[in-house]
Amino acid sequence: MTSKHHWENVYSTRASDAVSWFQPHAASSLRLIGSNDAGTRAHVIDVGGGASILVDDLLAAGYPRPTVLDLSAAALATARQRLGGQAEQVDWIEGDITRVDLPRHSFDVWHDRAVFHFLTNAADRAAYVRAVLHAVKPGGMVIVATFAEDGPKQCSGLPVMRYRANDLHAEFGTPFELLGHEKEAHQTPGGAVQQFVWCYCRKQGN
Repeated sequence: MTSKHHWENVYSTRASDAVSWFQPHAASSLRLIGSNDAGTRAHVIDVGGGASILVDDLLAAGYPRPTVLDLSAAALATARQRLGGQAEQVDWIEGDITRVDLPRHSFDVWHDRAVFHFLTNAADRAAYVRAVLHAVKPGGMVIVATFAEDGPKQCSGLPVMRYRANDLHAEFGTPFELLGHEKEAHQTPGGAVQQFVWCYCRKQGN
């Protein structure tokens, strides 16, 4: 089963508010996105946003035409149906972040909560970082959350990478100035607690 088949099955057979990563409101994401230099004028891409409520909150806060990228068409369809007419205010991209062709220097903020830790292959992680370098504007903000070193070893039946903050930043390297990092204890809909680490950086250079 390919990754795409896996995630299409997840979102086709489970309610979007029943998956372990569900949040009724993405408070940490909104706070960190709001700290970018462009404020609510920022063009934001939510990588792996799928059926997340984050796009609803971005629209409510006044962010212009956010982009949501996900591997799963079913996840994107859930979000579009939930938003109704507002879905026309969002750019939707169905694609694999390690292969998708994004427009150059288009985003002020790159946000990813819980995609990067699924990239267990070094080549895929390198492709992801190249996508960030290509798509984020110079001076733009890159916000990535993964399972922390004491987080789960698997998610949705798939193996994951776990990171300490410095190791997560090291995956991105010197083109990214580390602005800060923090940990977050996420409570799943089933009541379990998962430890996440957030790193937020500024893209330097061109």
